[in-house]
Amino acid sequence: MVIFTEAVLVAVLCSSVDHLGELFEFGEEAGDLQLPPGSDSTAELPLSGSLLFFEEKYDKVYVSINTNGFVAVVKPPAEEEYLGKMPSESKMIAVLLGDLDNSDGQGKVYFRQDSSPNVLGQAANHIRQAFPEGNVEEPTSTFIVTWENMAAQGTSGRGDQLDTKRITFQLVVASTKSSSWAILLYPRDGLQFISTSIGGDRKLLEAGFNEGLVTGWLWNRQGLYFRITTDEETSISELTKKTNAAHTGVWVYKIGSSPFFLEITPGTVSKRPESETVAPASTSAERIQQRYPDQPESRSPEQSDPDQNETRYPTSETLQSRHIIPTPSEARYSPDEPRYSTPDPVQPRYSEPEPVQPVPPHAAPQHPQIVVVDEDQDLDVNVFAYNLEMCAHNRHKCSAFAYCRDYSRGYCCHCRPGFYGNGKDCVAEGKPQRMNGKVNGQVYVGNLPSPVRLSNNDLHSYVVANDGRAYVAISNIPNSVGPSLQLLSSLGGIIGWAFALEQPSYENGFSLIGGVFSRQAEVIFQPGNERLSIKQEFKGIDEHDHLVMSTDLDGRLPAVPFGSTVQIDPYKEIYHYDKNLITSSSSRNYTVTSPDGNVQTRRCQWRQTITFQSCPHDESEWAGAALTTQQLSVDQIFVMFDADNHLIRYAMSNKIGPIHSSFLEQNPCFTGRHGCDINAVCRPSEGLRFSCECTAGFTGDGRYCHDIDECRETPLVCGPNAVCSNQPGTFHCECSTGFVFASDGRTCIEENHPVDHCQRGTHDCDVPERALCSHTRGSAYICSCLAGFVGDGRLCRDIDECQQQDRCHAEAFCSNTQGSYACQCRPGFHGDGFRCSPREKTQCQQQRESAIASAGSGIFSSFRPRPVVGQYIPQCDEHGAYKPTQCHQSIEQCWCVDANGHEIPNTRTGPHSSPPLCINQAVTPTPLGPTPRLDIHPITPGTHLLFAQSGKIEHVPLDGYIIKKEEAKPLLHIPDRVVIAVAYDCLDKMVYWTDITGPAISKANLSGGDIIPVYLCSCSELQSPEGIAIDHVARLLFWTDSMRDTIEVSKLDGSHRSVLFDTDLINPRPIITNPSYGRLYWADWNRDGPKIEMSNMDGTERIVLVKDNLALPNGLTFDYENQQLCWADAGTRKVECMDPHRQLRRNIVEGIQYPFALVSFGRNLYYTDWRREAVVAVDRHLERETEEFLPQKRSRLYGIATTATQCPQVYNYCADNGGCSHLCLPRLGGFTCRCPDTSEGQCVERNL
Repeated sequence: MVIFTEAVLVAVLCSSVDHLGELFEFGEEAGDLQLPPGSDSTAELPLSGSLLFFEEKYDKVYVSINTNGFVAVVKPPAEEEYLGKMPSESKMIAVLLGDLDNSDGQGKVYFRQDSSPNVLGQAANHIRQAFPEGNVEEPTSTFIVTWENMAAQGTSGRGDQLDTKRITFQLVVASTKSSSWAILLYPRDGLQFISTSIGGDRKLLEAGFNEGLVTGWLWNRQGLYFRITTDEETSISELTKKTNAAHTGVWVYKIGSSPFFLEITPGTVSKRPESETVAPASTSAERIQQRYPDQPESRSPEQSDPDQNETRYPTSETLQSRHIIPTPSEARYSPDEPRYSTPDPVQPRYSEPEPVQPVPPHAAPQHPQIVVVDEDQDLDVNVFAYNLEMCAHNRHKCSAFAYCRDYSRGYCCHCRPGFYGNGKDCVAEGKPQRMNGKVNGQVYVGNLPSPVRLSNNDLHSYVVANDGRAYVAISNIPNSVGPSLQLLSSLGGIIGWAFALEQPSYENGFSLIGGVFSRQAEVIFQPGNERLSIKQEFKGIDEHDHLVMSTDLDGRLPAVPFGSTVQIDPYKEIYHYDKNLITSSSSRNYTVTSPDGNVQTRRCQWRQTITFQSCPHDESEWAGAALTTQQLSVDQIFVMFDADNHLIRYAMSNKIGPIHSSFLEQNPCFTGRHGCDINAVCRPSEGLRFSCECTAGFTGDGRYCHDIDECRETPLVCGPNAVCSNQPGTFHCECSTGFVFASDGRTCIEENHPVDHCQRGTHDCDVPERALCSHTRGSAYICSCLAGFVGDGRLCRDIDECQQQDRCHAEAFCSNTQGSYACQCRPGFHGDGFRCSPREKTQCQQQRESAIASAGSGIFSSFRPRPVVGQYIPQCDEHGAYKPTQCHQSIEQCWCVDANGHEIPNTRTGPHSSPPLCINQAVTPTPLGPTPRLDIHPITPGTHLLFAQSGKIEHVPLDGYIIKKEEAKPLLHIPDRVVIAVAYDCLDKMVYWTDITGPAISKANLSGGDIIPVYLCSCSELQSPEGIAIDHVARLLFWTDSMRDTIEVSKLDGSHRSVLFDTDLINPRPIITNPSYGRLYWADWNRDGPKIEMSNMDGTERIVLVKDNLALPNGLTFDYENQQLCWADAGTRKVECMDPHRQLRRNIVEGIQYPFALVSFGRNLYYTDWRREAVVAVDRHLERETEEFLPQKRSRLYGIATTATQCPQVYNYCADNGGCSHLCLPRLGGFTCRCPDTSEGQCVERNL
């Protein structure tokens, strides 16, 4: 039997809410205006503030309120154009869109603008309840529209009782300084019908946000339509029964933001808060476990009010819409009362049953009577579940790298061997760790009366776990507070403690408590007694395998003059451990050196408290119970404020061990000086002996470790209906199209809601270059051809404009292109193709005619139709420019020339040799027809191939390893330049390229914008830049110059330029980096001695890697995951790869034609070929070519690169510039601080 107190039972069974109780105040007494009666009436409401809707910002706008249940920001069209035809061209909020009527006098539409404190507070409360994790600004204005007792058009007076059915609903739009929010309210019993008649058909009411027609550069397109309801009737009725804002019938959405807008964002709280739910009590006679989050809840068939039960038992279901509304993470234990009040408490991880749930005061009588109920008796309430805290029901709550163990009172998770953590969060031993988070708060500096406010500043951290070195960087730091923040190295100190290098029998923070805990710290600076508090919440490991954290600062820091440096002395800190509580304190000395040389030594005191929740069921007690005290030793502390980039950086080495120890461990595993790969764990042996072992997910000898591709080696690792994506050291599973994750977060099940095929790309419209797919409603869509094409939208044919009269000048060719055309003047004429005039002869043509004429003069000229033996005649191309390769047939020699016909040194070949590999240095004529913009055309997300084709850079997307040929487009037009090499910075999403006609090195952002010069021609300083490479970790740019015969380096912005090598180079061209090992590779195609070389990035340890069986090594690439160096040779006509560490070399393909550049992506290599004028794909595993892509315009292709969706997870010692004043150049096991070749202020060189 189940035992309740009588009062609780009554509270559970009797619950009702006024059906208008949730609405904002409305009516004439609230100051509302009324919409005139009718079936399609519209009134305009002028707004005094701004409204943000999708990507647009409207100032002083009129909003149009309509009878039919919507609000528009432009004058709406006639109802025939949108009823039953959504999405429409009108930008609107559809609260409940249908053919509604208020002409019978009973229905009313009220509206007003309201900035009263009560209304603003009510709106803010709804928004915060829907977005409890966010930092919501206070609303500054609202407008409120209420549709009361609206009838369906045509139902009044029919005598079939439809005229008695009414609907009432409300819209509140609240705006803050940077966002606008829509609050939609549907009171209980407020929806007495769910459809209206439109054109004789019954159409469901619908709710959503419609972007309308969006104006583009070339054509207009239909914008997004975010649907709240679907084509299912239940989606309408559930508007009154469910929520995303903690209160039934209330729905909150973020509909616009500035300066950036991504998408309509729904609220995340589908349940009432715990304080508003009524829970049963239990007695000491029989302890009853409360409802269990994972247990499906039963419902009695006699239950008359489906919403009654929801009030008491929050359901995990949410209204199905086109965008799934996420549910909040469930609480896994009942948290202790927090020691510090924080605005965003850590979500607890374990469930600890409590004997009695408190009942709200109004429901608890003075002397409750006991009611005894048989268990098999039918009730209109759920029977409470018994204790199901066992592994059988909770195994999925443990880490994927943990096992679950049952105890007498419940379950606990424990990390498997090779991993460490608290069982909920487990990471591989030795694996580097990354952390991401936000920093907020207010900091006073010195005696300034006003604080500096930090708002969502990005924090990124990287820890080399096998040597205890931690790096932290915080972005967007103002100059007013940046110098003083150098004193707060302990912002990253907690991360150092979590992953400190462990001494024998001691454990770091993550080993003991995992990744979910709270930290409260206070620092007091002497002698000024400035105080600052730090609150940090560590929220566990996210889906990207990164630890997530948030930081709040509040207090005052001593003033540190701008330009000062801070040196913090090494220190030791004692940690005291208790169950669910850790405390520590320390004193630290630091030195501030101001720009004028003044040195001050100061002291500060730190104390901190760390709270966490250990597993309460483990009878063996908490794993850290025996470690009552430990000592954290911190040295090699580096702090710096980078004013140019507004970054504060911290770095430190951390070790955790005993408090008193006369013997210091000398084994390299405990000192961190072992030389193991950063993805390896150091295993100590006797004395000073040790071994290196690659961490889980990697393989190798421990000195060098490379990633294991679990997706390739275990194809079904993610299960059916899922796609596996390999990541360094691990893998990630995503459900296939049409499937979603089930409640266990691992199994993929089929979707059952409408699909936007246009957005997903599962439509059958023609390719995007020829057709437009427009989503209508449900899973329906329409296809239409773009301008310049004709057809039904599923098959679109190009219109050949050249067949039409007078498109081009009479002395011009007309060339039809896809969707357009181009005009080009005939040989001997010049112009834009629409106007052509006779062309003057070029320098090459004049020199050629002069040479032929001089050869034909003299007494025997009439007998010599050809030049005399020994006479050199220049060869010109179809544009009159010098061909890049010139040959003298009489002496059987060939050489390369520049754009002026001058011979390029060291390129001449003798008899019986193949012609040299010459780059055409003549600029490409400007494309005729519409002039292209000299800026980036933004590309869609995903991995693309970038390749250079003389005066432009094109891109083509990859679908896996397949080239999506039909989607190739120009990225950048630079018609007066010859682009040679291309490189991509995955961090800033920038594309870099070399140009030998400027000469120049330039860059541009993939998201759009202008060309940014990095280096322009400066006489002898830049002559013929060809190869280019980027170290995205150290933020370095490397390039080769084939005229200066140099290899050079600078920062990515072109500053701090330095020559690395200027000897023993003849024709250097391709260059590539390996950031994780600080290595640099390049090839020299010197015909007398071709070679591939390697060095550290600081120029040390230069060696020749390959010199045998080479001829013209043009292309060079490096595979980070497999540590393979690959090259393409136009002389041997091979593609080869080798392991540069073990120098194992193997052929990939042979018999290719004339490769120029090469890039690696996954298992594939892609190279450009001059003779085939194509991009060719090579499968390294199958050792054969798999695909060829021929651009629409056929000409020589040059450099090639990929745009990775995310940066490779690699690290080197210059990630934070290593504390160097200018250049930080990494090398294996260290780095070098180097000064630029030209003086740029005070500079110090050193090796570390």
